[in-house]
Amino acid sequence: MRMRRKKNLEPRTARCEKVHITEPQALKGKWEERFGRKGPLWLEIGCGKGRFVLQMAQHFPQVNFVAVERDPSALVIAMEGAMELGLTNVLFLNQDAIALADVFDKDEVERLFLNFSDPWPPNNRAKRRLTHPNFLRVYAQFLCPGGSIHMKTDNQKLFEFSLNQFADFGLKLSQITFDLHKLPLFNVMTEYEERFSSQGLPIYRCVATFPGPVRPDPAPLSLEETKTEE
Repeated sequence: MRMRRKKNLEPRTARCEKVHITEPQALKGKWEERFGRKGPLWLEIGCGKGRFVLQMAQHFPQVNFVAVERDPSALVIAMEGAMELGLTNVLFLNQDAIALADVFDKDEVERLFLNFSDPWPPNNRAKRRLTHPNFLRVYAQFLCPGGSIHMKTDNQKLFEFSLNQFADFGLKLSQITFDLHKLPLFNVMTEYEERFSSQGLPIYRCVATFPGPVRPDPAPLSLEETKTEE
């Protein structure tokens, strides 16, 4: 569900020009130049108000993050959060996921996060799901060998659908759990995740990895370090 349009959206967005990318196609193959440094590039599709990506950017300062959000009212809140925190390793853009191959070059992205994506429950809308093969073919154009998709959802049917699509696409599945919060794993929660978990709903998670050499994880963090305040 889209948020109600924010007041003064245009001037608020304009004040976030340091982190707002308005012509992302011009940066295809040049994201390291835009960040001004080399480093792995991690992408979140559907960042909402930015809780996840902002905390991740703080936990992993050596990583360059790009966050995509279609709703400009949610996007501006995320961008304002980045500006307030003074983050220099996260950028934002308003973009449809199906067109991201025009934004990122071959092998340019190392990790992709799909957090609580719209499940599009009717079967005749399956092609809109971000784990449908139509989207997996897009991701394959810019995820590097050994690159991975990290998925979390509260929707069991979407999760099962996605596991099947990942497997059929030839991706290696790992870290599959049907109740994430019962495991002692590093986890940064999204706004939706906190809401759902407070209601006692299970959170489903998996990692789907493209063929290629395994990408090393950044230095592991303790669970206590993940409890960043909003």
